[in-house]
Amino acid sequence: MSSGAGKTVCVTGASGYIASWLVKQLLLRGYTVKASVRDPNDPRKTRHLLGLEGAEGRLKLFKADLLEQGSFDSVVEGCVGVFHTASPFYHDVLDPQAELLDPAVKGTLNVLSSCAKTPSVKRVVLTSSIAAVAYNGKPRTPDVVVDENWFSDPDYCKSLKVRAETFPNATLGWVNVKDVATAHIQAF
Repeated sequence: MSSGAGKTVCVTGASGYIASWLVKQLLLRGYTVKASVRDPNDPRKTRHLLGLEGAEGRLKLFKADLLEQGSFDSVVEGCVGVFHTASPFYHDVLDPQAELLDPAVKGTLNVLSSCAKTPSVKRVVLTSSIAAVAYNGKPRTPDVVVDENWFSDPDYCKSLKVRAETFPNATLGWVNVKDVATAHIQAF
């Protein structure tokens, strides 16, 4: 394992599933982690982070709002790397634009804006949603290569109708969350 001793990094949306494992692995590697959460005073969202090995002294929690410009300035300050994992995702969405797309797109732009103003930041690792690449109507046969040109088609997404009484004939690939966290660190 590489040593992060003396280096500070930021993880946005640190209370999330992938981000929590990322914070854990970063702390185990010796990094100081500045972690953004919606509410640092909510023990249901922070207790598991504060209990991680290395958290005492090297984990700092910050409140940040994806839709508030400048909200991440103090979080990324002094960081050499930023892992942007924050983006809401849940079912039963009433307004996809306001509840999912705006926080994902505008939130990412806000984080990147804070990074651009911070000379210490050398690299940003962005976690995207499977929704960005999964829905384009193209068949994924064994001979299809899914690469950086494979994106969801907004018109196709708008045409999808979800019915609770039907189940799609679909498959998804699964990856262990520990491997996802490790891949983030290797990308950094």
